[in-house]
Amino acid sequence: MVRTPPPPSSPRDRAIGLLARREQSQRELQRKLIAKGVTADAAKATVEQLAQARLQSDPRFAGMIVRKRSQDGYGPLRIRMELHSHGISTEQIELALAAEAVDWQQLAQRLYQRKFADQPASSFKERAKRANWLAQRGFPSELASRLAHLLGDD
Repeated sequence: MVRTPPPPSSPRDRAIGLLARREQSQRELQRKLIAKGVTADAAKATVEQLAQARLQSDPRFAGMIVRKRSQDGYGPLRIRMELHSHGISTEQIELALAAEAVDWQQLAQRLYQRKFADQPASSFKERAKRANWLAQRGFPSELASRLAHLLGDD
């Protein structure tokens, strides 16, 4: 029995296959289509058609990233940076962050207490390290410093 290769799928079918797995930003979807051999013009036209049909949505993608990354313990600065790298506009990023209504202070405090639960910070240097850890996760430095100072002696 000889197998014949499947017929090449259209750019739209490929894009829908990618979107079926997870949400994608327009930039990301275009890049992946081009990597699969679709011309840049065809990829752009396909993504625009899918966006008009509401099968692809940058605001929906942004909301998904905000939910997932905040659940993973990342702060708003890190999430903004990631969304910018996906080509999401600043306005859409701010709308997505506001729509999710994450209490960033509570999230940072929970992370801090989970990581440093039974380890009091005995020195300024140790509190600074802890504040830096929070800042690296994308929390504003003022919030990180304040929490490290307030919770450091627990």
